[in-house]
Amino acid sequence: MRPRKSPPPPLDAAKLERLALRYVERYATTRGRLTDYLSRKLRERGWDSDGAPAVEPLVERFAELGYVDDRAWGEARAAAMARRGLGTRRVRQALGAAGVRGEDAEAIEAESADAALASAVAFARRKRIGAFAAVPPADRAAVERQVAQLVRAGHDLALARRIVRTTADDLAPMSRSDELLDDETRLIRSLS
Repeated sequence: MRPRKSPPPPLDAAKLERLALRYVERYATTRGRLTDYLSRKLRERGWDSDGAPAVEPLVERFAELGYVDDRAWGEARAAAMARRGLGTRRVRQALGAAGVRGEDAEAIEAESADAALASAVAFARRKRIGAFAAVPPADRAAVERQVAQLVRAGHDLALARRIVRTTADDLAPMSRSDELLDDETRLIRSLS
């Protein structure tokens, strides 16, 4: 039987700052996530100094120093989600869960809304929905399942229905210049 480890010592101001610095050097994060992390560590280890721990001022100082940037983290996260084909609603949920709010969230959501069509088409290609399906859905239930997949991915219902209704014939090149485009780009053009 292994001997039990002794519990880690309680935190003081210097240890709390070192813990925060180590966290931000390892992970790109937001103010909200850093606050949650430090609060969790304080619950686990306790507080050794007099007075209440200064978590919020520490997080704000790290943001002023540029160690924590909600906007940059949110833009990177939204771009990654768009590449995976996730819609604006899912992006908004991820930003809210990470604590990105206010002007930063609004700007990121606006950028995400601009890329909504391309993101939905990327999702349809990956999941073989609509024009990308090997065999078009035969019955209403199959169509509704495909629409539901797009809606669960965070896309608008009207856009999901438009994508599911497209067929491979809609992707046929209309001119010689269209022959150089891939299916995804032709679908985006036809839906725009």
